[in-house]
Amino acid sequence: MTFASPEEKRAYTHDLFARIAPRYEFLNQVMSLGQVDSWRRAAAEAARVPPGGWVLDVATGEGGLARALLRRWPEANVVGLDFNRQMLTVGRAHSAGWPIRWTEGDALRLPFPEGFFDAAVNAFMLRNVTDVRATLAEQARVVRTGGRVVCLEMTWPRHPLFRPLFHVYFGGIVPVMGWLLTGSLDAYRYLPRSVQAFLPPEDLAATMEAVGLRPVRYRLLMMGTVTLHVGIKL
Repeated sequence: MTFASPEEKRAYTHDLFARIAPRYEFLNQVMSLGQVDSWRRAAAEAARVPPGGWVLDVATGEGGLARALLRRWPEANVVGLDFNRQMLTVGRAHSAGWPIRWTEGDALRLPFPEGFFDAAVNAFMLRNVTDVRATLAEQARVVRTGGRVVCLEMTWPRHPLFRPLFHVYFGGIVPVMGWLLTGSLDAYRYLPRSVQAFLPPEDLAATMEAVGLRPVRYRLLMMGTVTLHVGIKL
């Protein structure tokens, strides 16, 4: 899917996530075949939050990664930020009793001072922003020197045998499941298209390094369909 301007993409994704917010987490579990929590645990582990440290979950959605951070680092101070009020409402409901600090805000203009956090994490959000480099630069800005930026994202697999099978599942079956369970066919057509159009893992690593996160290392999960990137602020 192409957009005429960054503003059009922003408006589209805002409306999309507002519409699917009530069923967002359920669909995550179904589409990932129940693996999304293990990916979140890996991202939380990679954040390396010190005792009493502060960590920012950018585009927190309904708070799945924020809760994973607290499970792994129970002494951490976790801030969950999202630009979509409906997603935050669902997140607060799903995370009742969890000490998450919820904040409405823009990933391109984070409302925090430089070097405030020990780590910043994001999951499945970079392909939805209007400027990937600027988004990463903002996360690098608010993380202290020596702190980490962790990115969990989907990628199109490269294995010649698995790639066509994934195309059938993700490009054909998932949109139908999304339509049946949420009534929103276009949202789950957008999902595979956004993955196909996104940066390959090595290019995302290079973009992270370009904003001062070095070294950047990444690994592939779920047969090459999910990537976990970790960079350290110089």
